[in-house]
Amino acid sequence: MNLRIKLLTAFLSLVIIPLFILGIITFFVTFRSIELKYTQQAEYSLKAIGYSIQNVFYEINNVTDNGIAKGVFQEALLANDPDAQDLTASTQLELNANQKNFRSLLYTHPAIDYAFLYNVQGHTDSNVITIFNKENYQTLPYEKFREHPLYDQVISLKGMPKWIAPYEYPDLTGSDKVFAQIRLIKNLNNFKSVGILVVQIKNWEFEKVFQNLKLGSNMKDTRFMLVNDEGLVLYDFQSELDGQSIQPHIRKKLHFTEDYQSFKEVFDGQESVIAVYKLKDYPWRLVSVTSWRYLSQEVTTFGKWFAAIILVCVLTAMLFNFLFMNRITGTIGVIVRFMRKVEDGDLNARVDEKGDAELLLLQKGFNNQMDKINALFDQVKREQLQKANAELRVLQAQIKPHFLFNTLESINVLAVQNEGRKVSEMVIRLASILRISINDKEEIGLGLEVEHLRSYLEIQKFRFEDLFEYDIDIPEEMMSCMLPKLTLQPLVENSIQHGFEGIDYKGTIKVRGIIEHDRMLLRVEDNGIGMTSEQLTSLLYVDHDDPAAQSLEPYPSHERRGLGLRSVSDRLRYGYGSKYGLLICSQPGQGTIIQCVIPKQDWGDGR
Repeated sequence: MNLRIKLLTAFLSLVIIPLFILGIITFFVTFRSIELKYTQQAEYSLKAIGYSIQNVFYEINNVTDNGIAKGVFQEALLANDPDAQDLTASTQLELNANQKNFRSLLYTHPAIDYAFLYNVQGHTDSNVITIFNKENYQTLPYEKFREHPLYDQVISLKGMPKWIAPYEYPDLTGSDKVFAQIRLIKNLNNFKSVGILVVQIKNWEFEKVFQNLKLGSNMKDTRFMLVNDEGLVLYDFQSELDGQSIQPHIRKKLHFTEDYQSFKEVFDGQESVIAVYKLKDYPWRLVSVTSWRYLSQEVTTFGKWFAAIILVCVLTAMLFNFLFMNRITGTIGVIVRFMRKVEDGDLNARVDEKGDAELLLLQKGFNNQMDKINALFDQVKREQLQKANAELRVLQAQIKPHFLFNTLESINVLAVQNEGRKVSEMVIRLASILRISINDKEEIGLGLEVEHLRSYLEIQKFRFEDLFEYDIDIPEEMMSCMLPKLTLQPLVENSIQHGFEGIDYKGTIKVRGIIEHDRMLLRVEDNGIGMTSEQLTSLLYVDHDDPAAQSLEPYPSHERRGLGLRSVSDRLRYGYGSKYGLLICSQPGQGTIIQCVIPKQDWGDGR
């Protein structure tokens, strides 16, 4: 994946997406918090409304309790002229003290709209006695009231007030939106039932309660209703659902409980929060319906702003990626391409140093690193070359005393035998070997190397008489080519000392030279005992200081095992590169072929 795509993906994955998820979680948590807080607020509000409504009922209860305690209603029921008991009539100037006091109490509670009595004893011509008059209102006859379901309920309450709401019993309260109190009146002397009081109150007090309630800043989004247990709307603050059932306006089936309820539901096609509160001591419930859109409008606005901010962040991230990250990733991409060149072996690759700040430091760091790597390679190459030279000197130090001692001993034998010509030849061969060995030049012509090889072979042939014979076939045009000194002699020595060890036939050593394009091939072939693949591996690549390599020794003798071959191989590889060095082919009982690959360099090629 492209680096700039990775960075953009990382930015989106680690910043934008977590921020978006956090926003979504916050959004829904806030919605839930709003619903919970509104539920609590609605409960407090409905309790306050319920308390105010109950106070209205308590006030009227106190008024009627006062009238009963003072005998005002009993006097009206037992009076000879029931029509003269209208306490609001302006012509009634002659009232007793209790009547005057009660009349004053009525005027201090102007919520009373109408009051009358049912005479249950039948002492008067009419069973309905008006206490507080009301125009154009026809009361329910007493005979029909006795058949009404409320009659038995009022009698069973034994003087306790029974309240009925608008639209519950329109035959008794009429079509006006009034609440009515019905209670049994007893004679204070003998506690016999003498009548039934019916008091209707105006809805002014209820309207004051709802008008004084402030919930939020927009009351049109909240409506309050008084509903009975059957779901009939007794009072609607907005006067839209009076006398209707609330159930058709709610999507799901409404089940009232005795506890406070609050839930989210669709009301009149709009998602709303509905709260229900049961009035204490009354079979009615206060219901508030608040538009969810009104409650969540601030959170919705927040959500819109949040979405806009996220969109701006994404666009900004893309713009940042396009304008700024492209420059960074482009520079990094260039450096990566140059690193791949280095992987392919181009150690001279360098980045153009341009830009500023960290990018320039990165480019300089790459170039400096490559310079150091090249310097380290040169250092390693020098150290390896020094190591190879040191090994060569060790080899020479080992060869010279040992070889010189054996050669001198052979010369001494010849001298004792009076072989003067052979002594002279041996001395000449030894002098040639010593002259080339002590030469300070690391590279010599192939002609000198062949001369050195012949001298070595002749001396060894004299020492190991009838052990081997040799043949050197190198074209004349190769004699001027340059190569590291002591290249062929260690290869031939390997055949004599190890290849011919323990053989019962005459050994043969063949040295061939071939020119192939820009390189020359020097091949040493013998018909000795050969080597296994494990012995070949250990010969050139295994560290003989490692104890694990002791079981892979190619030859029984181990004094200088493989030292000459490894020295030649390392010197060629470190001096000319990995394309040059030694190739060894061998098989047990089939002899060994060692091919030396050297670049073709004549004496005049820069030497």
